[in-house]
Amino acid sequence: MSYIPLSEYPKAWIFRHKDLPLSEEDLAGIRPLTESRSNQLWGQQISQYASHPDYFEKGDWPADGSVWQETGRWQEAWDSQEPQLPELLNDHIEWEDNTVVWFCYESDHVIETTWGIFKRAWKNFLFMDDGPLLIGRRRKQTAQFFQNGNVKVGTRK
Repeated sequence: MSYIPLSEYPKAWIFRHKDLPLSEEDLAGIRPLTESRSNQLWGQQISQYASHPDYFEKGDWPADGSVWQETGRWQEAWDSQEPQLPELLNDHIEWEDNTVVWFCYESDHVIETTWGIFKRAWKNFLFMDDGPLLIGRRRKQTAQFFQNGNVKVGTRK
């Protein structure tokens, strides 16, 4: 089994927050990976050595400055009453709504969903904002979010 039920996910509160309600249909499409599957995906897609975004080093694609094309702000959009993604993110990522995406907090903490659900629930995902990466299955575009309210967008090699 690659997933744990959202009801058993220790941080499920971020998806059940009263100020950012999600539909039952969207909740059903938010699938935390098991620790072993998270580690496997992280090792294949992110880094074989660093377990957390704070520890990326030379050889890890997120540490390669040439990957990142632009930095913008996500915090102001998060603080607003509007549900839309930050403009930079919306402009950079041109995926179909059914594209499988992974929101990667650290090596043993990855959540799978679709781009459509992520666009509706992005504020929930960013309750934890210490460097997580957004990647898509078979997609090169990526984004990384930071506690200071910045987001970097780029293209993986």
